[in-house]
Amino acid sequence: MNYGDELRREINSKGVTPLIGVFDMFSASVAAQHYNGLFVSGFGFAASYYGLPDIGFIAWPDMVAFVQRLRLAFPGKHLLVDIDDGYVDPEVACHVVEQLELIGASGVILEDQQRPRRCGHVEGKRILPLEEYLEKLDLVLRTRKDLVVVARTDAGEESEILRRAEALAATKADVILVDGVRSVEWISRVREVIGDKPLLFNQIAGGKSPRVSLPELGDLGVNVAIYSTPCLFAAQTAMEDALRRLKGDDGRLPEATAGSVGVKESIALLERNISRNHSESDRRLAS
Repeated sequence: MNYGDELRREINSKGVTPLIGVFDMFSASVAAQHYNGLFVSGFGFAASYYGLPDIGFIAWPDMVAFVQRLRLAFPGKHLLVDIDDGYVDPEVACHVVEQLELIGASGVILEDQQRPRRCGHVEGKRILPLEEYLEKLDLVLRTRKDLVVVARTDAGEESEILRRAEALAATKADVILVDGVRSVEWISRVREVIGDKPLLFNQIAGGKSPRVSLPELGDLGVNVAIYSTPCLFAAQTAMEDALRRLKGDDGRLPEATAGSVGVKESIALLERNISRNHSESDRRLAS
Protein backbone atom coordinates (compact mmCIF):
# COMPACT_ATOMS: atom_id res chain seq x y z
CA MET A 1 0.00 0.00 0.00
CA ASN A 2 1.15 3.52 -0.79
CA TYR A 3 0.09 5.46 2.28
CA GLY A 4 0.87 8.85 0.78
CA ASP A 5 -1.31 8.27 -2.26
CA GLU A 6 -4.14 6.94 -0.08
CA LEU A 7 -4.16 10.13 1.99
CA ARG A 8 -3.78 12.28 -1.13
CA ARG A 9 -6.83 10.62 -2.70
CA GLU A 10 -8.91 11.25 0.41
CA ILE A 11 -7.80 14.88 0.63
CA ASN A 12 -8.80 15.45 -2.99
CA SER A 13 -12.17 13.73 -2.60
CA LYS A 14 -15.40 15.46 -1.66
CA GLY A 15 -15.75 16.72 1.91
CA VAL A 16 -13.29 17.56 4.68
CA THR A 17 -10.82 14.94 5.91
CA PRO A 18 -10.58 14.99 9.74
CA LEU A 19 -7.33 13.88 11.40
CA ILE A 20 -7.35 13.44 15.17
CA GLY A 21 -4.32 14.42 17.21
CA VAL A 22 -2.89 11.62 19.35
CA PHE A 23 -0.13 11.81 21.95
CA ASP A 24 0.69 8.17 22.70
CA MET A 25 -0.27 4.64 21.72
CA PHE A 26 -3.20 4.53 24.11
CA SER A 27 -4.79 7.75 22.86
CA ALA A 28 -4.29 6.48 19.30
CA SER A 29 -6.04 3.24 20.27
CA VAL A 30 -9.10 5.20 21.37
CA ALA A 31 -9.07 7.64 18.45
CA ALA A 32 -8.72 4.82 15.90
CA GLN A 33 -12.10 3.45 17.02
CA HIS A 34 -13.79 6.64 15.87
CA TYR A 35 -11.76 8.16 13.00
CA ASN A 36 -9.88 6.90 9.96
CA GLY A 37 -7.05 9.43 10.22
CA LEU A 38 -4.60 10.24 13.01
CA PHE A 39 -2.44 13.32 13.41
CA VAL A 40 0.83 12.79 15.26
CA SER A 41 0.85 16.07 17.16
CA GLY A 42 4.12 17.65 18.19
CA PHE A 43 2.33 19.37 21.07
CA GLY A 44 0.97 16.05 22.32
CA PHE A 45 4.18 14.09 21.80
CA ALA A 46 6.31 16.65 23.63
CA ALA A 47 3.83 16.57 26.52
CA SER A 48 3.53 12.80 26.68
CA TYR A 49 7.05 11.60 25.88
CA TYR A 50 9.06 14.33 27.59
CA GLY A 51 6.60 16.06 29.90
CA LEU A 52 7.68 19.35 28.34
CA PRO A 53 6.04 22.14 26.32
CA ASP A 54 6.19 22.11 22.53
CA ILE A 55 9.13 24.50 22.12
CA GLY A 56 11.70 22.32 20.37
CA PHE A 57 12.57 19.49 22.74
CA ILE A 58 11.56 16.67 20.36
CA ALA A 59 14.42 14.56 18.99
CA TRP A 60 13.63 13.16 15.57
CA PRO A 61 14.58 9.50 16.34
CA ASP A 62 11.97 9.50 19.12
CA MET A 63 9.30 10.74 16.73
CA VAL A 64 10.24 8.20 14.05
CA ALA A 65 10.12 5.35 16.59
CA PHE A 66 6.69 6.48 17.75
CA VAL A 67 5.32 6.59 14.20
CA GLN A 68 6.72 3.12 13.55
CA ARG A 69 4.77 1.76 16.53
CA LEU A 70 1.66 3.54 15.35
CA ARG A 71 1.90 2.08 11.86
CA LEU A 72 2.30 -1.46 13.15
CA ALA A 73 -0.76 -1.12 15.38
CA PHE A 74 -2.91 0.79 12.86
CA PRO A 75 -2.07 -0.46 9.36
CA GLY A 76 -5.23 0.95 7.81
CA LYS A 77 -5.17 4.49 9.21
CA HIS A 78 -3.83 7.71 7.72
CA LEU A 79 -0.87 9.03 9.73
CA LEU A 80 0.01 12.70 9.26
CA VAL A 81 3.15 13.58 11.23
CA ASP A 82 4.17 16.96 12.63
CA ILE A 83 7.93 17.34 12.05
CA ASP A 84 8.04 20.96 13.27
CA ASP A 85 10.77 22.85 11.40
CA GLY A 86 12.35 19.63 10.13
CA TYR A 87 14.52 19.60 13.26
CA VAL A 88 16.32 22.75 12.11
CA ASP A 89 18.68 21.57 9.39
CA PRO A 90 17.39 20.89 5.84
CA GLU A 91 19.48 17.73 5.54
CA VAL A 92 18.02 16.44 8.81
CA ALA A 93 14.53 17.26 7.54
CA CYS A 94 15.14 15.19 4.42
CA HIS A 95 16.59 12.29 6.41
CA VAL A 96 13.53 12.27 8.68
CA VAL A 97 11.20 12.36 5.67
CA GLU A 98 12.98 9.35 4.17
CA GLN A 99 12.72 7.48 7.48
CA LEU A 100 9.04 8.27 7.92
CA GLU A 101 8.16 7.29 4.38
CA LEU A 102 10.04 4.01 4.79
CA ILE A 103 8.02 3.03 7.88
CA GLY A 104 4.66 3.97 6.39
CA ALA A 105 3.78 7.52 7.38
CA SER A 106 1.14 9.09 5.15
CA GLY A 107 2.38 12.67 5.28
CA VAL A 108 4.29 15.35 7.15
CA ILE A 109 3.81 18.99 8.10
CA LEU A 110 6.85 21.26 7.70
CA GLU A 111 6.66 24.73 9.25
CA ASP A 112 8.57 27.94 8.53
CA GLN A 113 9.44 28.75 12.16
CA GLN A 114 12.96 29.26 13.42
CA ARG A 115 14.30 28.38 16.85
CA PRO A 116 13.25 28.81 19.53
CA ARG A 117 9.98 27.51 18.07
CA ARG A 118 6.54 27.79 19.65
CA CYS A 119 3.12 26.17 19.40
CA GLY A 120 1.34 27.74 16.45
CA HIS A 121 -1.40 29.18 18.68
CA VAL A 122 0.75 31.15 21.11
CA GLU A 123 2.59 34.43 20.81
CA GLY A 124 6.32 34.88 20.30
CA LYS A 125 6.80 32.88 17.11
CA ARG A 126 9.74 33.75 14.87
CA ILE A 127 9.74 32.77 11.22
CA LEU A 128 12.46 32.04 8.71
CA PRO A 129 13.04 34.35 5.76
CA LEU A 130 10.72 33.10 3.04
CA GLU A 131 13.50 32.13 0.62
CA GLU A 132 15.26 30.10 3.30
CA TYR A 133 12.10 28.18 4.08
CA LEU A 134 11.33 27.63 0.39
CA GLU A 135 14.78 26.12 -0.10
CA LYS A 136 14.21 23.70 2.80
CA LEU A 137 10.74 22.85 1.51
CA ASP A 138 12.02 22.26 -2.01
CA LEU A 139 14.70 19.88 -0.74
CA VAL A 140 12.07 17.93 1.21
CA LEU A 141 9.77 17.80 -1.81
CA ARG A 142 12.57 16.47 -4.00
CA THR A 143 13.42 13.86 -1.35
CA ARG A 144 9.97 12.42 -0.76
CA LYS A 145 8.60 9.80 -3.13
CA ASP A 146 4.86 9.70 -2.49
CA LEU A 147 4.57 11.16 1.01
CA VAL A 148 2.05 14.01 1.36
CA VAL A 149 3.83 17.24 2.32
CA VAL A 150 1.93 20.02 4.05
CA ALA A 151 3.66 23.40 3.81
CA ARG A 152 2.88 25.48 6.91
CA THR A 153 3.42 29.13 7.63
CA ASP A 154 3.27 30.68 11.09
CA ALA A 155 3.31 34.26 9.83
CA GLY A 156 1.19 36.62 11.93
CA GLU A 157 1.20 39.90 10.05
CA GLU A 158 -1.67 40.09 7.58
CA SER A 159 0.16 40.96 4.38
CA GLU A 160 2.89 38.43 5.19
CA ILE A 161 0.32 35.67 5.73
CA LEU A 162 -1.06 36.20 2.24
CA ARG A 163 2.37 36.60 0.66
CA ARG A 164 3.60 33.35 2.16
CA ALA A 165 0.41 31.42 1.47
CA GLU A 166 0.59 32.40 -2.20
CA ALA A 167 4.28 31.46 -2.38
CA LEU A 168 3.69 28.07 -0.76
CA ALA A 169 0.80 27.36 -3.12
CA ALA A 170 3.17 27.88 -6.05
CA THR A 171 5.39 25.00 -4.86
CA LYS A 172 4.83 21.26 -5.29
CA ALA A 173 3.59 20.94 -1.71
CA ASP A 174 0.35 18.95 -1.58
CA VAL A 175 -1.46 21.03 1.04
CA ILE A 176 -1.17 24.52 2.58
CA LEU A 177 -1.58 25.33 6.28
CA VAL A 178 -1.69 28.83 7.72
CA ASP A 179 -1.57 28.15 11.46
CA GLY A 180 -3.29 30.33 14.03
CA VAL A 181 -5.90 31.72 11.60
CA ARG A 182 -7.96 34.08 13.74
CA SER A 183 -11.30 34.26 11.90
CA VAL A 184 -13.57 32.63 9.36
CA GLU A 185 -12.95 35.63 7.12
CA TRP A 186 -9.23 34.84 7.08
CA ILE A 187 -9.88 31.23 6.09
CA SER A 188 -11.68 32.62 3.03
CA ARG A 189 -8.86 35.05 2.28
CA VAL A 190 -6.25 32.31 2.40
CA ARG A 191 -8.46 30.08 0.27
CA GLU A 192 -8.63 32.81 -2.35
CA VAL A 193 -4.87 33.38 -2.65
CA ILE A 194 -3.87 29.70 -2.84
CA GLY A 195 -6.15 28.90 -5.76
CA ASP A 196 -7.13 25.24 -6.07
CA LYS A 197 -4.35 23.95 -3.79
CA PRO A 198 -5.80 21.86 -0.90
CA LEU A 199 -6.14 23.81 2.37
CA LEU A 200 -5.67 22.47 5.91
CA PHE A 201 -7.17 24.06 9.03
CA ASN A 202 -5.85 23.41 12.54
CA GLN A 203 -8.18 23.58 15.55
CA ILE A 204 -6.93 23.50 19.13
CA ALA A 205 -8.92 24.17 22.29
CA GLY A 206 -8.06 27.59 23.70
CA GLY A 207 -6.14 28.49 20.55
CA LYS A 208 -6.38 31.48 18.24
CA SER A 209 -8.63 29.94 15.62
CA PRO A 210 -12.45 29.87 15.71
CA ARG A 211 -14.43 26.73 16.50
CA VAL A 212 -15.79 25.59 13.15
CA SER A 213 -17.67 22.42 12.21
CA LEU A 214 -16.63 20.16 9.35
CA PRO A 215 -19.62 21.15 7.18
CA GLU A 216 -18.80 24.82 7.77
CA LEU A 217 -15.17 24.22 6.86
CA GLY A 218 -16.29 22.46 3.71
CA ASP A 219 -18.32 25.51 2.73
CA LEU A 220 -15.19 27.63 3.24
CA GLY A 221 -13.17 25.46 0.87
CA VAL A 222 -11.12 23.62 3.50
CA ASN A 223 -10.00 20.11 2.55
CA VAL A 224 -8.37 18.82 5.76
CA ALA A 225 -9.00 19.54 9.44
CA ILE A 226 -6.52 18.52 12.11
CA TYR A 227 -7.45 18.47 15.78
CA SER A 228 -4.14 18.68 17.60
CA THR A 229 -5.05 18.06 21.23
CA PRO A 230 -8.59 16.74 21.88
CA CYS A 231 -7.23 13.49 23.36
CA LEU A 232 -4.50 15.17 25.40
CA PHE A 233 -6.75 17.81 26.94
CA ALA A 234 -9.55 15.30 27.58
CA ALA A 235 -7.07 12.99 29.32
CA GLN A 236 -5.79 15.82 31.52
CA THR A 237 -9.34 16.79 32.48
CA ALA A 238 -10.45 13.20 33.15
CA MET A 239 -7.38 12.36 35.23
CA GLU A 240 -7.77 15.50 37.33
CA ASP A 241 -11.44 14.65 37.95
CA ALA A 242 -10.71 11.00 38.77
CA LEU A 243 -7.92 11.80 41.21
CA ARG A 244 -9.92 14.51 42.98
CA ARG A 245 -12.75 12.02 43.42
CA LEU A 246 -10.38 9.31 44.67
CA LYS A 247 -8.88 11.70 47.19
CA GLY A 248 -12.31 12.96 48.23
CA ASP A 249 -13.50 9.37 48.79
CA ASP A 250 -10.49 8.55 50.99
CA GLY A 251 -8.99 6.19 48.40
CA ARG A 252 -12.13 4.14 47.67
CA LEU A 253 -12.45 3.42 43.93
CA PRO A 254 -15.77 4.36 42.32
CA GLU A 255 -18.26 1.57 41.75
CA ALA A 256 -18.15 0.03 38.28
CA THR A 257 -21.20 0.95 36.23
CA ALA A 258 -22.44 0.29 32.71
CA GLY A 259 -20.21 2.22 30.33
CA SER A 260 -17.31 2.65 32.76
CA VAL A 261 -13.84 1.38 31.90
CA GLY A 262 -12.15 -1.33 33.94
CA VAL A 263 -9.58 -4.05 33.36
CA LYS A 264 -11.70 -6.00 30.87
CA GLU A 265 -12.57 -2.99 28.71
CA SER A 266 -9.03 -1.65 28.63
CA ILE A 267 -7.51 -5.01 27.66
CA ALA A 268 -10.12 -5.45 24.93
CA LEU A 269 -9.13 -2.11 23.41
CA LEU A 270 -5.42 -2.92 23.46
CA GLU A 271 -5.80 -6.45 22.07
CA ARG A 272 -7.06 -4.94 18.82
CA ASN A 273 -3.58 -3.53 18.22
CA ILE A 274 -1.93 -6.97 18.08
CA SER A 275 -1.08 -7.73 14.46
CA ARG A 276 -2.88 -11.08 14.36
CA ASN A 277 -6.08 -9.34 15.45
CA HIS A 278 -6.15 -6.81 12.64
CA SER A 279 -9.11 -7.00 10.31
CA GLU A 280 -8.78 -8.44 6.81
CA SER A 281 -9.43 -4.99 5.34
CA ASP A 282 -6.55 -3.52 7.38
CA ARG A 283 -4.25 -6.32 6.25
CA ARG A 284 -5.16 -5.66 2.62
CA LEU A 285 -4.51 -1.94 3.00
CA ALA A 286 -1.10 -2.57 4.53
CA SER A 287 0.00 -4.98 1.82
